Amino acid sequence: MAYEYLAACYDQFTADVDSPRWADYVEKHFARASIPIRTVLDLACGTGSLTLELARRGYEMIGADCSEEMLALASEKCRDVEGEKPIFLHQSMEQLDLYGTIDACVCCLDSVNYVTRPRDLARAFQRVHLFLMPGGLFLFDVNTPEKLMGLDGQIFLDEGEDAYCVWRAEYAPRRRVCTYGMDIFLREADGRWSRRQEEHEEFDYRDEELLDMLRRAGFRQIRRYGELKLRAPRPGEGRVFYAARKEFK
Repeated sequence: MAYEYLAACYDQFTADVDSPRWADYVEKHFARASIPIRTVLDLACGTGSLTLELARRGYEMIGADCSEEMLALASEKCRDVEGEKPIFLHQSMEQLDLYGTIDACVCCLDSVNYVTRPRDLARAFQRVHLFLMPGGLFLFDVNTPEKLMGLDGQIFLDEGEDAYCVWRAEYAPRRRVCTYGMDIFLREADGRWSRRQEEHEEFDYRDEELLDMLRRAGFRQIRRYGELKLRAPRPGEGRVFYAARKEFK
């Protein structure tokens, strides 16, 4: 997976994502944490919209992502943050290597699904657990298998001022992977349009698999929530949140 071309227009195509609302939801979980939350890792931070929102609210932010293109945009976006500016690291989830401990880790917008090898995701959970303070919180969301299966054969159009993207979803039952084939059209400086292609994949992690990975990594007090809700997920919800804590020794 690469964001060589999509990164430049990612924010245009995700303008409907309400970052302040997501930050509000994250803070509700922070308020329930076992320890005060000050230092936060935004894992798979992308272009840093949530990183920026939380930094503005006074958190010491670290953003990590495997895309250099996305990180460059995140760094520029957070350049004028007052106070302590976020630190950005070019790292994949399973190779996470921080300089110190964190109080919480958030991983949003189904970034977990983009880790298409379960053993890599298990390793990522272990790395998050390693760097969390005792009592620290790990919060992430996933697209459900039902949602990914339901995308099979569908075609979507995302349009921005200087870009638009036609993407097709195909679900492979044997691989348990939903592939997004993207045709990205960008307006160049001379007014002409160029066409680029990218392919992205999401794995349909099942609830029992995620719970097992979290427990094996050492997490406890694992809870599931509906999309941006503080209640259990309901049938048919396409996005589910997981909150897990690192035990005190």
